[in-house]
Amino acid sequence: MAFDNLTEKLNSVFKKLSGKGKVNESDVKEAMRMVKLALLEADVNFKVVKNFISSATEKAIGVQVLESLTPAQQVIKIVKEELTELMGSEAYKPVISPKSPSVYMLMGLQGAGKTTTCAKIASYFSKQNKNTLLVACDIYRPAAIEQLKVVGSKVGADVFSLGVSDPVKIAVEAVDYARNKDIDIVILDTAGRLHIDEGLMEELQRIRDAVNPTELYLTLDAMTGQDAVNVAKSFDEQIGIDATILTKLDGDARGGAALSIRAVVGKPIVFCGMGEKLDDLDLFYPDRMASRILGMGDVLTLIDKAQEAFDEKQAIELEKKIRSQTFNLNDFLDQFQQMKKMGPMDQLLGMLPGVDNKALKGLNVDDRKMAQTEAIIKSMTMLEREKPSIIDYSRRKRIAAGSGTTLTQVNALLKQFEQMQKMMKQFTNPKQMKKFKGLSSKLGL
Repeated sequence: MAFDNLTEKLNSVFKKLSGKGKVNESDVKEAMRMVKLALLEADVNFKVVKNFISSATEKAIGVQVLESLTPAQQVIKIVKEELTELMGSEAYKPVISPKSPSVYMLMGLQGAGKTTTCAKIASYFSKQNKNTLLVACDIYRPAAIEQLKVVGSKVGADVFSLGVSDPVKIAVEAVDYARNKDIDIVILDTAGRLHIDEGLMEELQRIRDAVNPTELYLTLDAMTGQDAVNVAKSFDEQIGIDATILTKLDGDARGGAALSIRAVVGKPIVFCGMGEKLDDLDLFYPDRMASRILGMGDVLTLIDKAQEAFDEKQAIELEKKIRSQTFNLNDFLDQFQQMKKMGPMDQLLGMLPGVDNKALKGLNVDDRKMAQTEAIIKSMTMLEREKPSIIDYSRRKRIAAGSGTTLTQVNALLKQFEQMQKMMKQFTNPKQMKKFKGLSSKLGL
């Protein structure tokens, strides 16, 4: 993730502070000096860093903190609160127009991922049972219209295009079309440039004035650091923006843009792109991001992803199968496929509290192994999936050949499944359940 280096450095600072037990004013100021250096290295705007450190230090050297039984924890709490405040305190959610359609105008420089983000936002709204129309207003970039049609079809969104026509005319006719067809959401994919120029701004102003969008969003590449902040200032001064969208936050960006934009431009971040897939777009929650930066995980986002990915009816059926000990490889495959919907495994593990990002890099979670597991199960007959015990040596050889894997890999999967079944049997065993309940009551659970 973008903040890995910052997380590592902050954890190092707080580890030293925690090792002292009692701390004094000098300890706090030294810790804050290290925090300042970490933020500057993360490409956070220097004025923002100055104000941040001043506010955090003032609170951290208060009597209540220094005389606390856990002063280091109190300092970490203050830093988390200040980080959250820096990024906007509360999550900003898209404004929905009281009268359909709600129109969102996406702007940005070339390479920021604007066209793909249009489709990602359509995917976000489709989960809320809203139908979306994507509008091809970028008539300059080669294949921009075709790209919008491709990504639109993948998320089930219609695309409105008039070819190489006047972008203002395209936007106006698209909104009229959406109004007549009772379409809920309209997303305008406007043209970008390699840099800000007068022609680009004039065209965007004309589109804005012609359709009066519900909200104007600026798409920014997190990899560009402080340049993204400067771009946001220019767009806001000349066009006016309601919120920003940060893309490529899953990459090697230092994260300075996310920590600077709200303070410098005064505009919130509404979405953050966390991957290349068309559902890898999350609402930006400042408090959750602050937790992740400080290595505290992001359990709430993990829960949100699980709720989106897992079907409630299937979960009830799964519970019944586990209780009746009829859980088979078909069920295993279903759960496996739903897990994949939640995103890359290393990202999911990174949301767990206490998981070291350095350790994650060393772990090198390989999503190809997950694909191999899926291929092995799909190479089995329905009877084999339902009764894995019948899979003898010759069947295993056939399954390995059919899935493009080795006999060793097939054996490993079947052994893993067998162990899982034994574990489930223990949990459904009345004696084991009685012991567990007894232990739980003693622990006050």
